Amino acid sequence: MTTEHDRHVAVAALRAAAPYLRLFQGSTFVIKAGGDVVANRKRIRALMEQVGLLHRLGIRVVVVHGGGSQATELASRLGLETRFVEGRRVTDAATRDVATMALNGHVNTQIVAVCRELGIPALGFSGVDAGLVQARRRPPVETASEGEVDYGYVGDVVAVKSEVLERILDDRFVPVVSPLSADDSGEILNVNADVVAAKIATEMRAAKLVLLTGAPGILEDRTDPASLVSDTDVKGLDALLQADSLADGMLPKVSAIRDALNGGVSRVHVVSWKVTDSLLLEVFTNEGCGTLVVLDTESLLPEEVSTEESSSEESSSKDVSP
Repeated sequence: MTTEHDRHVAVAALRAAAPYLRLFQGSTFVIKAGGDVVANRKRIRALMEQVGLLHRLGIRVVVVHGGGSQATELASRLGLETRFVEGRRVTDAATRDVATMALNGHVNTQIVAVCRELGIPALGFSGVDAGLVQARRRPPVETASEGEVDYGYVGDVVAVKSEVLERILDDRFVPVVSPLSADDSGEILNVNADVVAAKIATEMRAAKLVLLTGAPGILEDRTDPASLVSDTDVKGLDALLQADSLADGMLPKVSAIRDALNGGVSRVHVVSWKVTDSLLLEVFTNEGCGTLVVLDTESLLPEEVSTEESSSEESSSKDVSP
């Protein structure tokens, strides 16, 4: 039974969200969900309920998903070894086939199926479809940890055909994108989902790129979840790298964040999928719940800057401006 208090809370929440609704209606958000986020139906449903609400409020949402954990699990079941170098998967022919089955076959279809249950008009496809993501095979690269490494059938993004997504969004669909792509010869390539999301956000001039991860956000001390960095910029990311605060799977995220910001995306958010309704909290509340990254903190509005006082009140006012 709804109480008088519950009604007042609901009205207050609507009033607090109203400025953001005016600000973001018609804007494009690119949301990247890692493999852990879409590991089971319950998690997918929790995410897509939030995406569905954004869609119904007039925000144009593109979802890019990973599936690394699913690919690793499937590879293990098939007796294949998985190797990572500096947070990136080394992909031989067999591993590529596994990634194709896991991402395009299982994960993408599961997400779209949940959208059907929720009444969200979603379309699932990969970077191969309609030439959405144009990629080329990565040549061997020099790494700090292992010297020269050939990543195999791993692709670097050359370009994104944003007009493909624009048509889908104009028709009021929610595109759900697997990051697998192909080169001009039709060779399927495994492309990092963070990189694909950042490139899509850049080409579509997205108001926000949101990276959903298992961590609370970007941490000053990667062993301490309480060391959340509320807001930072590219120089701040460089400092965290120098301090060895960022490692493993966070490294490709940092690279993607930098590319998105340098490409014109003004706000990148790193938030935890483990926090209930984290996407909505980050978008529609002053407090937010993760890390806001901008090109230069000098561009932050006063309301967006975290202070000791606001931190003590668990407030960092991150979402005032796109």
